[in-house]
Amino acid sequence: MGLIRASLEKSPATARVLPFFIFLLLTAGQDFFGQEARYWLYLLKTLVGGWLVWEMRPLVLEMRWAWSWEALGVGVAVFILWVGIDPFVPKNHLFFKPSESGWNPHAAFGQNSWLAWTCIVGRILGSSLVVPPLEEVFYRSFLYRWLVRVDFWNLPLNHRHVLSWCVTSLVFGLVHYEWLAGILCGLLYQWLVIRKNRLGDAITAHAITNLLLGLWVVTRGAWHFW
Repeated sequence: MGLIRASLEKSPATARVLPFFIFLLLTAGQDFFGQEARYWLYLLKTLVGGWLVWEMRPLVLEMRWAWSWEALGVGVAVFILWVGIDPFVPKNHLFFKPSESGWNPHAAFGQNSWLAWTCIVGRILGSSLVVPPLEEVFYRSFLYRWLVRVDFWNLPLNHRHVLSWCVTSLVFGLVHYEWLAGILCGLLYQWLVIRKNRLGDAITAHAITNLLLGLWVVTRGAWHFW
């Protein structure tokens, strides 16, 4: 743990990139040990991600949650968009090979079992509280500004750069199974950062989107979104 903290302190870029890539590697590896293990590995990944966010806090000053009506509106709008266009857009099979049942703990541990609900609650909490700060710091704080200038920390968050805006949103979209929704989502979250000149509104919007999507998955049985 001390090694990770020392690594984060090396540079502004490392503090914003390393936690995201650790989380990404854990995500990529969670399906390597069988269908049942993936649920426990997700919970482990969430705990590691939460610890990484905690370690980042003193080093990434812009990583502060912020509330605004715009954040609420964007968060809800992205959720509606994500669900609404899903039946009409081909999925990203280039990087993803989805399972037939999706991420469904009820199928793995028994309908309404405590193990199933532990995994479901863990996923909703992880996607709503851990994923947003990690992803928003990497994409909207680091990548967007780094594509404009290497000393990105000297560039205001509200700096408008159309090419970087599009490239960052494209990359964000392509690492999602629902690629088009991901691109549009990235465009809207970046708009929020530029409009408010802070990262916290995008973190909040991202959390609202993921919370609503998680509740939709559970109440509608739409496991393919997970």
